[in-house]
Amino acid sequence: MSDRPAHLRDVSADILISGGGVAGLTAAAAFGAAGFTTVCVDPSPPVTNGDDPAADMRTTAMLQPSRTVLRAAGVWDQLVPFAAPLQVMRIIDAGGDMPVARLTREFDAADVSEDPFGWNFPNWLLRRELLARVNDCALVDFRPGVATTDLLTRTDSALVTLSDGSRVTAKLVIGADGRDSFIRQAAGISARITRYGQKALAFAVTHPIAHENVSTEVHRSGGPFTLVPLPDRDGRPCSAVVWMETGPKADRLATLPLPEFEAQMLERSTGILGPLTVCTRRAVWPMRAQIAQSFVAQRVALIAEAAHVIPPIGAQGLNMSLSDIATLLELCDADPAQLGSQQMLDRFNRRRWPQVKARIAGIDALNRASMLHPRPLRDLRAATLGALYSIKPLRRTIMRAGLGLR
Repeated sequence: MSDRPAHLRDVSADILISGGGVAGLTAAAAFGAAGFTTVCVDPSPPVTNGDDPAADMRTTAMLQPSRTVLRAAGVWDQLVPFAAPLQVMRIIDAGGDMPVARLTREFDAADVSEDPFGWNFPNWLLRRELLARVNDCALVDFRPGVATTDLLTRTDSALVTLSDGSRVTAKLVIGADGRDSFIRQAAGISARITRYGQKALAFAVTHPIAHENVSTEVHRSGGPFTLVPLPDRDGRPCSAVVWMETGPKADRLATLPLPEFEAQMLERSTGILGPLTVCTRRAVWPMRAQIAQSFVAQRVALIAEAAHVIPPIGAQGLNMSLSDIATLLELCDADPAQLGSQQMLDRFNRRRWPQVKARIAGIDALNRASMLHPRPLRDLRAATLGALYSIKPLRRTIMRAGLGLR
């Protein structure tokens, strides 16, 4: 009989999830709801208050297919009251001599669906609702403040050692532990990284002109300036901002006195929503694209940023992560006896890796186009946007592809 403390004794589970971010918590809730015993660990407890200095100030636009995953996780109904629908995607090219709109095109979800393109939520709020759901799920054991420190895989199971000295034997280990994933490295999977020399500022603003559920991307140079609808704040229209620039410029902007920062923000946004007032802290995030050489190894599946990282363009990042979860869940539900088997994992990799690779290539091209500095190339960008928009069947195809619809 072991003389180790009860909380340090070895346990067995169907699934061990390394990483308790939005993707990891969603996976834990979804697999728990599907009847799989699940242990989820993360070295940092989730920050679930937007006023906390450590809160993630980014937002996520959940596109239509992601709603299905969130419903499977049992959290969608709790999120709906906080949703800001995204009915129209507006693209503005401001690449002329002056930072004013010279070409505006709008993509309306009504052209392809009865639903909006998606629904926008603050990341800290997603964590709050997911954490509440996970804590209510009897089959999920969530351990905040605990990291994975060792991984040993065999043909029939994996043994994961945790930072508190406990060990978990699982049929499947899911790496959802970020772009520098311990699980990916422990499984011997390399990753290809593309660096853009960009950073993104993320924060929220209020403004006098209502956004009317329109998400706006303004392109000039350095990267897009994006305004994404949020619910009203203190009676004023509110939007999330992702402002991508070269690294040095982003760092400089982040330290500007607020009046000067807001003046530059008004110019960069072309004044589309009037003067913008910052209502949260400004966070800065380095930009890169990354894809793991494989999304699987023996008894291991990689999802979310452990598998792939892209710049925040077109609301693709977390939606790709939820597609990972949906695919894994489908394969596990189809044959629970094959959970974590090489056959199941190979199917997951064949389905997801080519899709993700193609999506990364597309976002890479869009990002490089948005970064253009020479005036002739910016003119070509505007002309290309105008030409693509003018062909209605092509416009509908682009919208469906962006949603991940067939």
